[in-house]
Amino acid sequence: MLQNNKRRLWHGEKCRLGCLISAPDKIRLRPPLATCRSGGLACSHDMTLQEQYDAALFDFSRGDFATAVEKLQQVLAADAAYYDAQLALGMAHYRLGDFAAAIAEGHKAEALRPKEQLVHTNLSLFYMKSGDKVTAEHHGLQARIAGWRAENQAAQASSPDTKMASDPEMQMARPAPPTVKVVRMPDKFPDQPWKKKS
Repeated sequence: MLQNNKRRLWHGEKCRLGCLISAPDKIRLRPPLATCRSGGLACSHDMTLQEQYDAALFDFSRGDFATAVEKLQQVLAADAAYYDAQLALGMAHYRLGDFAAAIAEGHKAEALRPKEQLVHTNLSLFYMKSGDKVTAEHHGLQARIAGWRAENQAAQASSPDTKMASDPEMQMARPAPPTVKVVRMPDKFPDQPWKKKS
């Protein structure tokens, strides 16, 4: 029964809901989604850098780290300042067990964004796995500092004083500061008849 329904739909007949589905002559994938022999997404030259990066991450997510490394290197050959690809390349080398290459790629990502928390977290992981605990702790501390810096910037951006300073209409809505009246003390106090003179 299911076979007949599929056949009916593919031949362009009306289905029960009243829709007409026409069958394509040939089913093929568009170039960004073309598959390679290993089953991953292929990198072609008519793909944008973002599509090539996505294809590499797809291979990475499937556990094909060697193919992901090749594709990420192609992306970085086209644009050496592609931060996400540089960061992913370091992690792909780490997953392959090549800690020296992972550290080298991690430092290239650090050169692109030196105060990024994820860069230092990855470098800490790479150094820890390679056996350099002191440098791993250094980058772990740098990651914590970068996290605190990001939290502080977010808190300052959401403070009401910052919003008022950036919006001139809010400045006019502020109440006027209270006026302070200055009271001058008298030079001589009057006699106090209720006090007994001694």
